[in-house]
Amino acid sequence: MDPQRLTQKIKVQARSLGFDAIGVAPIEAVPGELLQIWLERQFQGEMSYMERTAEKRVDPSKVLPGVRSMISLSLNYLHPYELPYQEPDRGAISRYASGDDYHDVLNQKLEALLAHIKGLDPQAEGKTYVDTGPVMDKYWAAHSGIGWLGKHTNVLSRDAGSWFFLGEILLNLDLQYDMPGEDFCGSCTRCIDACPTDAITEPYVLDSRRCISYLTIELREDIPEEFRPSMKNLIFGCDICQDVCPWNDEVPLSMVGDFQPREGNRAPDLKELARLSAEDFSQRYRKSPIKRAKWRGFMRNVAVAIGNSGNPEMIPELEGLMDREDPMIRRHAEWALKKIKGARSLEKRADARGEEEG
Repeated sequence: MDPQRLTQKIKVQARSLGFDAIGVAPIEAVPGELLQIWLERQFQGEMSYMERTAEKRVDPSKVLPGVRSMISLSLNYLHPYELPYQEPDRGAISRYASGDDYHDVLNQKLEALLAHIKGLDPQAEGKTYVDTGPVMDKYWAAHSGIGWLGKHTNVLSRDAGSWFFLGEILLNLDLQYDMPGEDFCGSCTRCIDACPTDAITEPYVLDSRRCISYLTIELREDIPEEFRPSMKNLIFGCDICQDVCPWNDEVPLSMVGDFQPREGNRAPDLKELARLSAEDFSQRYRKSPIKRAKWRGFMRNVAVAIGNSGNPEMIPELEGLMDREDPMIRRHAEWALKKIKGARSLEKRADARGEEEG
């Protein structure tokens, strides 16, 4: 089958499987200079796999020998609801993680598409990935015309903003290729200005070590104290740079029911979360992206959020966390207790001054 006809059939099938966008790019050497500079600056933090797989990331033929084409696909996950930023007693969870695990949803669709391709051409060989392999998914999404890399380092689309997941199929066949996406960020710097921890060090460059998403998910040890107050009530991920992006103002809603927010993820009560055992956590977040933080990391995040709430009514929950066996949880609970008690002490001194002046 000629590349043009094959590509058309692949795109029709991708749409029938529910993908919102599909783009195809020819395999060529990925410019590795920027990745190398990023790694040399240690911006990957504890994500050692980024450096360990760097060679594969810039050369897809080391992932799939004989690869000729990269198929990039997107799937919208937006089910709009207000995150509880103004409710300090409740935790804020990134929208992408509020429903079922997207890895399972996308993998099923990608494997179905790859099987269809093999049915069209028995010579087809391919591999599928959903941000778990050594593939520069954002680079390829932009290179295949899905969108462009925004200044916040998320892929942006004029039609879907940045509220979508990405998946890839590496294929050993020649296809008809799409044009790379054009950058429409212009002079806008809203994402850079809004980042609470200044993680976007310059347009298109993210220092993961400062990013709240990294701090609450990827980081396995103590969260640096300098960043804890800026986290406020964010307990898993962060959407702030996406919330302020003008391209996200009018985005179509997701048609995927699996991404519908679980009720307990919209605005969970921090008191309730602080009481979770490891078993409770596993059960509550079964088939959820939130399980990536693991119980100890999640409880660490909850302790920080409680400290930032300043609510003395939650001191018993922090004292309960102080009794946990894990020393990291205890350290963060201790920090939170000091923060709340310090705030109470300041309030009492202010009240006393007010009475004296009165």
